[in-house]
Amino acid sequence: MKKWIQAARLRTLPLSLAGIVLAGLLAKADGYFNWLIFILSILTASLFQILSNFANDYGDAEKGTDNEQRIGPERAIQSGLITKKQMKKAIYITALFSFVSALILVLYSFGLKHWLSILAYLILGIASIVAAIKYTVGKSAYGYYGMGDFFVLIFFGFVSIMGGYFLYAKALDWTLVFPAVSIGFLSMGVLNLNNMRDIENDRTSDKNTIPVKIGIDNAKKYHILLMILPLFLVQAYNIHHLRSYWQWLFILPYILILKHTVRVINIHNPKDFDPELKKLAIATFLFALFFGLGQVLH
Repeated sequence: MKKWIQAARLRTLPLSLAGIVLAGLLAKADGYFNWLIFILSILTASLFQILSNFANDYGDAEKGTDNEQRIGPERAIQSGLITKKQMKKAIYITALFSFVSALILVLYSFGLKHWLSILAYLILGIASIVAAIKYTVGKSAYGYYGMGDFFVLIFFGFVSIMGGYFLYAKALDWTLVFPAVSIGFLSMGVLNLNNMRDIENDRTSDKNTIPVKIGIDNAKKYHILLMILPLFLVQAYNIHHLRSYWQWLFILPYILILKHTVRVINIHNPKDFDPELKKLAIATFLFALFFGLGQVLH
């Protein structure tokens, strides 16, 4: 059990749940909240993230990217704790659990009458499973072509916030684009840190991430944009939904994000990017939590 918990990389869950938590709080602020939808959303998102972690472990091991030159924490297959065959089986099982959880979520949320919404979300669920696996698995793994950032924006941003909110409200407000892009950008920042840390190993392994394509200096500039733009985007949301002074509660965790940004600018050794991954993931979750609470406390 211990080796599978390690392979699941539960420390990555706060980032994957940031958008889900914020969607629930925004729904609560608008009077649409439902506890069971919230719990099922958390469970489904967690399973998708664990599936992605298993698939990344398997895919990078298959391609030889996980080797002795890799800076980050040792992966399960790389360390010999889990075989490729075992991990492949775990991927299938977790994909099945993810789909079942998503199915229960949408059936409870919409009931059998709204079959078009159910169909749309089931397609979205299948797309989420495919995206989780295809990041590193297979010849056309999009993570090896610099497309990881785009898919993080889609799934951690738009799907988590707007898709999550629709489960409660059965409607969408266009201004949800602002928090969706904000969480998407901050999540892209975590991936960018990971890719800056592994830039040399990725380059030699033909994993053409954005930092590999544009170089470390430009990757830092890209990172600054990802960290700064959400500050203005959530302000735009607040302007459209003036409620109370509590709406600026998110400034507290954003101080952590700004301090992190200054730290990244001054990093010269790729190994020093590694501790920033956890800091930014936690800061992003706190930002989502505080921003959502600020909307509720009006």
